[in-house]
Order: sequence, then structure tokens, then C-alpha cells
Amino acid sequence: MSSPHHILVLAGSLRKESFTLKIANALAKLAPPALRLDVVMPHGISFFNQDLEANPPADWLAFRERIQKSAAVIFVTPEYNRSISGVLKNAIDVASRPYGKSSFLGKPVGIISNSPGPLGGVSAAKHLQNILPGISGPIMGQPEMYLNGVGDAFDEKGHLIKESLQKVLQQYLDAFAAFVEKQNG
Repeated sequence: MSSPHHILVLAGSLRKESFTLKIANALAKLAPPALRLDVVMPHGISFFNQDLEANPPADWLAFRERIQKSAAVIFVTPEYNRSISGVLKNAIDVASRPYGKSSFLGKPVGIISNSPGPLGGVSAAKHLQNILPGISGPIMGQPEMYLNGVGDAFDEKGHLIKESLQKVLQQYLDAFAAFVEKQNG
């Protein structure tokens, strides 16, 4: 068997106990042998400012390099005010520059949104689907993943205990592994 594809999982929240981070960590534990998932949060990425592009800050360069070294990216996003979080948008802005040299370019992309409410963060996922074309590689269209009611999915230690969610995430990862394999050959 060939070595596993290195996948960057970008959790779009800064909160230590966020459902987004718990879902990202659950994905890493459920990854099939074909994938090795590396969970990253947008901590410490300074605000994008085009004035800094000539001499980008070290945190921008380090973040871009992590993406460039990956075979694909999975975005796990909460929904804030019917969109993605500001920290996730900033991370995307930083990684998509300089113009025409996006770190996401050519990378297969997966999108998973979540919410403790009934809509599963669908607006945030749709916003990512609007933002990413032109700066990323192909976006996996099926299965779509809008996780609702995630409030009771984890125990007090952050472990995934909701069996139905575990099955859905496993199916998603299997589909994503096939998607990445098809894109990367």
C-alpha cells in the first residue's frame, strides 16, 4: 500500500471546547488508512493586510507551508451569524495570497459544517462553496455534510459518543479518501 495522503483539517474556531474542534479531532481518529489527518486551528494567524505582502509575517509563511505540504484540505466550520467565523475567513485570506499563488490551489477540498441547532451550519458551508472556487482545487460535492444537533455528540472529555454521527463521519471520510485518490492519482 502506498503511504497515506496527508490531509490538513482546518477547524474554523478558536474555542478550546468548540464542537468544530471536537468534530475535527473525531475525524482524525476515524481516518481510514489512506488518510493521515492533521488538525489545525487558526490560532496566531495575524490579520491579513495587503501592505504586508512584500514581507509576509512568519505566521503567514508557516501557515501557508502547512497547507502546501498537504495533499488536501478539509474545512470544518461553525456557523457565526449565518456565515463562517472571522478567524476562518482571515486564514483563507492569508493562505490564498499572493494573488495567483494560493496555498490551496489544486488541493482537493472537503467542507463540513456544524451547529448545535437544527440547520447544521448550512449557510457557513454554502459561503465556503462561494469563497473557495478560484483559490482551491476541486470541492467534493457528495456527500454534503451539514451536522446539526451536535450538542450531545461528545462526552465530557471531548470523545465522540453519538454513534449515528460516527457513522456519518466515517462515510464522509471514506468518500473523501476516494475523492483525494482520484484527484492525486
